[in-house]
Amino acid sequence: MITLYRFGTHFGLHDASPFCIKAEVLLKIAGLDFETDLGGFNKAPKGKQPYISDDGEIVADSTFIRLHIEKKYGFDFDPGLDARTAAQAWATEKMCEDHLYWVIVHERWHNDKNFNSGPRIFFDAAPALIRPLVTKMVRKQVLKGIKAHGLGRHSDGEIYVLAERAIAALAGILGDRKYIMGDKICGADASVFAFVDSISCKHFETPVIAMVERHKNLAAYRDRLRGEWFPDLD
Repeated sequence: MITLYRFGTHFGLHDASPFCIKAEVLLKIAGLDFETDLGGFNKAPKGKQPYISDDGEIVADSTFIRLHIEKKYGFDFDPGLDARTAAQAWATEKMCEDHLYWVIVHERWHNDKNFNSGPRIFFDAAPALIRPLVTKMVRKQVLKGIKAHGLGRHSDGEIYVLAERAIAALAGILGDRKYIMGDKICGADASVFAFVDSISCKHFETPVIAMVERHKNLAAYRDRLRGEWFPDLD
């Protein structure tokens, strides 16, 4: 039996982490039975979620979860894609994960209002006496991580320029197709959907939401896949 360890539904999203959403969609695409555990963060082997336990075998990181599914279950996440389009799908996925991810983190952790209405709730379980200290320390570490990546060295306006170009690129790649690479869903859709849904989450105040909504095809793609994979979400 497969157990998926993730954070849980927050902010109107299936999970606070787009990587956790991606991992769950991958499991659903592959048609594998699994259960969910929302209490495994303290045991995360890489200090991050998601990770899975597959009959006792621990696999951490959403990309390695995909590779595990492909190897153990012989599942092809890119049916019908030739070498070139499969490479394009992989590059598109990584643009989301290695670029748009940091835009999401910046908007949720750097902006005080967004932080207070969002990530701050994750510290509610900390003892009241040390909660302010822990919250401040972790937030500082996250912001240092954004700066170390490079995105955090830019002004907000510059970050929005980069975000808009990436979102426009996604919309251009999608075009009028049902899924990111064609009429059939592929592995990259798990990531693209997760990040488009997360970055346009209306719980937070950010101009990035309007950037997504301006691309009707991308907004429709997000809504269509949300209804397909998580119909219970409001």
